[in-house]
Amino acid sequence: MRVLIHGPDNHHWREALKTRLPNATLLTSDDDGEQPADYLVVWKPPASLFNAQDHRLKAILNLGAGVDALLANPALPRGVPILKLRDAGMADTMADYVHYGVLHFHRNFDTYLAQEQHSSWQEQLLEAKSAWPVGVLGLGAIGRHVAGHLAAQGYPVHGWSRSPKVLDNVRCHHGDDGLDDVLSHARILINLLPGTSATQGLLDAQKLDRLPRGAALINPGRGSTLDIDALLTAIESGQLRGALLDVFPEEPLPQDSPLWTHPRIRITPHIAAPTPVEQAADQIAGNILRLERGDAIEAVQVEAGY
Repeated sequence: MRVLIHGPDNHHWREALKTRLPNATLLTSDDDGEQPADYLVVWKPPASLFNAQDHRLKAILNLGAGVDALLANPALPRGVPILKLRDAGMADTMADYVHYGVLHFHRNFDTYLAQEQHSSWQEQLLEAKSAWPVGVLGLGAIGRHVAGHLAAQGYPVHGWSRSPKVLDNVRCHHGDDGLDDVLSHARILINLLPGTSATQGLLDAQKLDRLPRGAALINPGRGSTLDIDALLTAIESGQLRGALLDVFPEEPLPQDSPLWTHPRIRITPHIAAPTPVEQAADQIAGNILRLERGDAIEAVQVEAGY
């Protein structure tokens, strides 16, 4: 069994998989080039890597939860199962990031930051968590965990997904009407939707206007979901209080982007939920072994985009 790895820290991934797949021949694109394999373990591979494959390729395993870049690759072979990481330890770190963002706005740290710039000592009213409904867009493995975490902290949580979901202590919505319901309630909106054709530019001026005036946005999902111009207009008009952004339509974020210097926008460089190698390697190796045994496995729905 030949497994070819292409992505950041190839050698680290090979060492992590070596003990989990002792009978496999583990190759990296750094050392061994682009050659045929039974399994590809990849992150944003070039088209040439796919062009080098032959009939033996059994599956492509993505080194992350988002597959939008992979599915957009014009050389992606048809009919080959694609497996993505599902949680693999990322849900906890994402919940930490989102919780930080919620506290940033609920506890008025954005206001205190602005006051600090003017040496202004002024206490702000602290409202109860029950007065801060949170909307979570996207209820996949990570979104479900984030929604449950915030509900456990005492925030009223509204979740939205394409199809119906049922989660303890989370009011779940789906479909277009359900999205309107979530937007109308959320004082803080959290985007964890995948990057697909259906979510491209979803959070536009019309959607942002449906939020309660003075709401805040946290986007650690996909940069393609958010209309940046609409965001800036909404913040300037007071429709939005501010935003915490981790992902962008273009990454790295260009140095001349107005987002860098906007006083009501906080920026982090796509670090909300880094892939933990050890836990991810457990999942990747387990999936390969299940495929080798012929067991059923949950693959990416290419048409849906996730």
